[in-house]
Parts: sequence; C-alpha cells; structure tokens
Amino acid sequence: MNNCNVMAESLKNLIEAEAKASQLFHEIEKRGIIKPGKTEKDVNTAIFRLAFEMFGIEKYWHKRIVRAGENTLRPYDDNPLNLVIQSDDIVFLDFGPIFEDWEADFGRTFVLGSDSYKIKLKTDIETAWYEVKEWFHQQTDLTASAFYNHITNVANNYGWEYGGEIGGHLIGQFPHERIESNNYGLYIHPENNLSMFALDANGNKRHWILEIHFVDRKKKIGGFFEQLLC
Repeated sequence: MNNCNVMAESLKNLIEAEAKASQLFHEIEKRGIIKPGKTEKDVNTAIFRLAFEMFGIEKYWHKRIVRAGENTLRPYDDNPLNLVIQSDDIVFLDFGPIFEDWEADFGRTFVLGSDSYKIKLKTDIETAWYEVKEWFHQQTDLTASAFYNHITNVANNYGWEYGGEIGGHLIGQFPHERIESNNYGLYIHPENNLSMFALDANGNKRHWILEIHFVDRKKKIGGFFEQLLC
C-alpha cells in the first residue's frame, strides 16, 4: 500500500472514531448527565458507563477529564480536587476514547444556566477553533511553536488568556507516537520548532488534534474545545 493510501485510510479511521465521540457527547447532553449536585467524578463515571453502553468502550488513551468551576482554569496535567457542579456552572469534558484501535480526542464546554459571560466564553472558543483551523490550512510552512503563538494571539484577540500549555498534539492508531511530557516534537508547543507538516518515521503524513483553552483568571472560569485538525 502506498503512502497516499495509508494516509487516506488512517484519516478515514480517525474521522470515524471522532464521529463516534461526537455521538457520545451528544448523548451526554441529551441525557442531562452534567447537572448541578453531581461531582466531577460522578459525571466522569456516568460517561464511562454510557460509552460502554453505546460502543463497548473501556479503553482510553489518556485520562478522562471533567472540569467544573475553578477547575476549568487548570491544564491537562493537573489533578485538582473533585468539585461539585453548581446550578450556574461552566463545565468542560476532555475524553480520549479508543474505537477499534483508533484514537479520538474530543473536548467540549457546557454552560449550566444563562450566564451571558460564560455563554460568550463557550461560543468564542468554538468560533476561534474554526478560525484557527482555517488559518492553518492556508499555511505551507509552519513550525509548531509558531502555530502555538498564533493560537495564543487569537485568544488575546477574543479578549481571553490562553490557558493551555499546548495547543494540540499528534493522534493516530493506538498507541500512536508516544506522547511524553518532555518530547515537545509531538505537541503544538512553544518549544517545538519542527514543522507541522513533517512526516512520521515511515514517511506518512501525521495527523493533529487542535485544542483551544481560553480562561479568565479573575472570574476563575475557563472553557475548552478540541477535535481533529483536518
């Protein structure tokens, strides 16, 4: 099989995995799993059970994240205290389910109640994600560090601070190129000066997840949007 076919097949599998992740998140919202009075851990467990019910999933390639309130400020590597979701809260989910050995990485923000500022944050993050995606696809020569800087500038343009230590990472067939904390070459990271368009060790195109994390540290809220950059 030539490289073009390998690329097409891998991207097809990643898109299919992401479509299933999207179905899962739709069902999370439909069933009202995120609700006041539940802890982050309660919601996490309920989603794990739902994913098994829908797709038989028990395997995730990274830790399952449910963050509410002040915890939405915290980056991926943190392990904050388990908070109780409030009636007017903002909550985000970050899950990396594995569907038939293909990884997805999907993140969304949910606003409980009608707080216009939190709703604006949620809306801005999603709008910015698609804006960044469109800009990326206009580039022909771009390092990961320059891409990260662009993402942080977009956050500032929307009136937010960028809250993430990275702007995304590689994705693929489980296990993909190992994501290690000090291996910046696998991340959209300010210290990764490699090209976003570099090929993998087998000469195939690599596929990226783009993640957007905006925060307001004074109001102690943040939001998150993440999916395949294709």
